[in-house]
Formats: sequence, structure tokens, C-alpha cells
Amino acid sequence: MDPAEEPPSMLWGLDPIFSAFARLYVRDILEMTESTQVPGIYFYNLHPIYKVDVLGIVVSKRERDDFFCYGVDDGTGVINCLCWKSDLLKKEENPSKSGAEHCDGAQGGFDPVAELKKLKQAQQQRCHLEIGELLRVRGPVKTSRQQREIMASTYYKVNDPVMAVQIAWMTEVPQLYRQCYDKPFKLQPKTEGNFVDNPVAKSTNILKDFFKQKSVSRFRPYDVQDLLQPLISSQPQTASADQEPVAGPSGCQQLRQLLKEALQVLQDEGVVYRKVKSQDEVYHVTEQDKDLLIAIKDIIKEDSKREKYAEKGCHILHILSAVRQRYSLNVSKAALELILKSLVCNSDIISTSDNHYTAF
Repeated sequence: MDPAEEPPSMLWGLDPIFSAFARLYVRDILEMTESTQVPGIYFYNLHPIYKVDVLGIVVSKRERDDFFCYGVDDGTGVINCLCWKSDLLKKEENPSKSGAEHCDGAQGGFDPVAELKKLKQAQQQRCHLEIGELLRVRGPVKTSRQQREIMASTYYKVNDPVMAVQIAWMTEVPQLYRQCYDKPFKLQPKTEGNFVDNPVAKSTNILKDFFKQKSVSRFRPYDVQDLLQPLISSQPQTASADQEPVAGPSGCQQLRQLLKEALQVLQDEGVVYRKVKSQDEVYHVTEQDKDLLIAIKDIIKEDSKREKYAEKGCHILHILSAVRQRYSLNVSKAALELILKSLVCNSDIISTSDNHYTAF
């Protein structure tokens, strides 16, 4: 990569991918270019990356006194993963001695020493893999002897007899590529060319600030119409001497059209919605609608107790369907996402995955 193309290192923290374990394909990890500013930092589509999360099959294995070196294949390529041994793996126990101790302890009932030994053995088994087993590994990417490898900070064997984990992984990773990784990291400052001259963008920001400052829960269009009046040019349209005056929209028409467009943008973003569509245009501010918040919270709390959703939680589409059935047909997915984000921030619910939620 040309050094001139790299974003300045002081701006890397603005990219959320920089502080996350990037779930990249092994092929892309091997092909990433290393930064010329800071060694150990790599770039994928201008995203600065230094730690990754990989799931794959062990296809090779080398063991040393202090570490295992596993070759992991995710279907796109093979990368070496350096997995340091814990103190438990370094200690070699005498199987016959441990078995005798366990039998002696079992005669007296519960033996905490034997149970602790079982726990340690289970931990050893999770960290000791053979060829053909499924491994998940997280850690920073390093280049050693001109070969790309992962220095594991966390690794463990994944028990996946029905391939549920692998199917979920193959479903989520392409979504991350579409939504994050394949979109280049670009700063979008609010310049005069793309922000100030856009009256609809200014209108939406004026309305958002008004809703936040006044804690507005619902409103009608004529309640906020005057807020946008300064954006309508008061200069009359003039025609040249040899042309007849051309009739254009009046100031009131321009104001109504601008308000209509701004409200449509706010609805698309989920900031506002109409609970009931009628001639009386009443808009509800999503984050200020306590009834909607309580309804969503109750739905998640009730349905999380059902056996179907007990383990992973309620999917966002299930919650959306339930909200539309029990509260309002006009609640959009964007509006629901704003409420769910607010509930998670307030610790009212838990996000078990990108699209699943459960209650305490």
C-alpha cells in the first residue's frame, strides 16, 4: 500500500473495527498489507486491523514445551496459530495415582479435590486439539519469518456435532463483510458542500435538537413548522425585462414541502413514527414514547421465558412482529432498533447476539 493512501495513525481509533476482533476470512488475513507507519498493524479496505477472530478446522499440529502451533483452515486458506500452553497443560500428572485418589475420595461422598481435578482435565481437553477438530482462536496478527500467523490470546476446541456453530458463523461473517469490512474507512466531515447547502439535512437536525431539548413525545406538523421558517428564502424570484414573470411555489408551499421531506427522513431513520395513520397527523418521537418502550420490554420479558427463546433470546424480527400485533402496525424496524439500543444501554435487556435479545 502506498503510504500516502494510509489514513493517519491518530485517526485509526475512529474506526470501530480497529478495537474489535475482526472476523475475517483467512485468505484476507494472509493478503492484508502491513502499515508503513506502525509495524503490526494491517489494512483491509483501509480499515486498520491488528487482532482477528477465526474459526476453522485443524489441519496441522506442532507441539513444543511452551506452545502448540495449529494450522487452521476455514475453507479460504490455512494460517498458523501460535497457542501458548497454560500451566495446567505443562503439568504432567500420573494417571494411576489420580485415579486412585479419586476412588478413595468417592467413598466418602463429595470430594472437592477430585471434582477440581475433573475440571482441570476438562480444561485441558478444550485446549488440546487434534487434526480434524474445530478450533476458534482470537489474537493479534503477526508476521514471523515472512509468514503471517495469529498469536492466540484465547483459543479453545469447539464441540459442534451438528455443525450449528459453523453454520451460524458462515451466516454472520458475510453480513459483517457487507455492512462493515467491504465499506472503506472514510471520514465524512460536515463540509459546506455536502451539509450546509442541504436544507433537508439542516431541517432534520433542527427537529432532532428540538425533540431532545424539549423532551417532545408527540407532535403535529403545524407544531414544528415555524422552526424551519428561517430556512426558506424570503428573496422574491425576479424575471428579466424581456421575460414574463414565472409563477413559483409560495413561501408557505416551500415550507410545507420541506417539512414533509424532513419528516419522511426522520421516519426512515426511526426517530419518529405514526402510531395511527388518520387525517389527524400525530407523530410520536420514538425514544420519548414510554408506552412503546414498555410494550417492547414486556414482549421480550414474556417471550424470553418460552422454551423456544430461552437459550438465545428473541430475534429482532420476532419482536417487530409482536410489537406490530400488540401495539401498532406502523412501528418500523429502524424505530424498534432505537428502542432496543436504549433498553440495552439502560441494562433493561441483554443483547445475546447481533439480532437476539433477552430479559433478565
